[in-house]
Amino acid sequence: MIWEIIKVKLFCQYCPYGFSNCYILGTEETDTPDGEHNDGGRNDAVIIDPGSMDMQILDFLENNNFNLTGVLITHDHLNHVHGLRTLLRIYNPVIYAVNRTILEHETHPVKDGDIIGIGRIRAEVISIPGHSSDSAVYQINNLLFTGDVLSAGLVGETASAYGAALQVNNLRTRILSLPGNYAVLPGHGPPSSLEAERRFNAGIAEADITGSRRPKFRVEL
Repeated sequence: MIWEIIKVKLFCQYCPYGFSNCYILGTEETDTPDGEHNDGGRNDAVIIDPGSMDMQILDFLENNNFNLTGVLITHDHLNHVHGLRTLLRIYNPVIYAVNRTILEHETHPVKDGDIIGIGRIRAEVISIPGHSSDSAVYQINNLLFTGDVLSAGLVGETASAYGAALQVNNLRTRILSLPGNYAVLPGHGPPSSLEAERRFNAGIAEADITGSRRPKFRVEL
């Protein structure tokens, strides 16, 4: 799929609750084709996995004049959604998730292949069940927000050998097979690149060696 590449500003906040990563992605002012400056007022912003809501996140949104209109949830484990209640006391974004409710809040349910439009931001939903039944990766431009299914050198913890095999197969066919390179922005740990994960991910390599046996190297958070 061909995406319109827009200028974005990315902010990552480490959330002590659950040792998770929260991301904010906001559009920046651009120039129109005739060279004129396009100032559309407040720029669009989306937050991915609000594990916490603190002053750093609030300052980033307000100081950049962002209009927070969307929340993307990669999966509903508490350490990725703990800050949602506080967030919704300040802003009124739409929550996008595979599950229909998150912390008793209704969501706009999404499924594999959906294209989410949040202002000028376009996100594609890629369903990768295994770590949880509702796990999804969001592709925005050349960024992959992978939640817990793919981290730097790791794949997500699963409850069964079947879940592990399903997850690795989907990662291989749906994510690692994407043409070109992408930044991998996981729910825990440092960022990575898709090329590095293709070459060095220990969980994928272990699955290749052991077949359907559960990979030894995964993150459990």
